[in-house]
Amino acid sequence: MLKLLYFAWVRERTGLSSEDVPLPDGVTTVGELVAWQRSRGEGYLVAFENDDLVRVAVNQNHVDFSQTIKDGDEIAFFPPVTGG
Repeated sequence: MLKLLYFAWVRERTGLSSEDVPLPDGVTTVGELVAWQRSRGEGYLVAFENDDLVRVAVNQNHVDFSQTIKDGDEIAFFPPVTGG
C-alpha cells in the first residue's frame, strides 16, 4: 500500500488531502506513478498535467521523477515552493 499526500492546489484538484492505494502493477518510479495518476480521472489529470509544476517527496525526502518507489512508501505531491 502507498500513502499518497496532496498539498495546496494538487489537493484542490484531486479533491483529497491523502489516500492509501495499492502499488499499481508495473509502477516502479515516481514518474510511472504520476502517469498512472493521470489515468484516474479528470481531477487527477488536471493536477498532474504538467510535470514541471509538481514536486515530490518520498518518505519525506525530496526526489525527482526517476526515484524508485516500493510498497509502504509515503509519497507527497505539492507545487514548487518559493521563499521570500
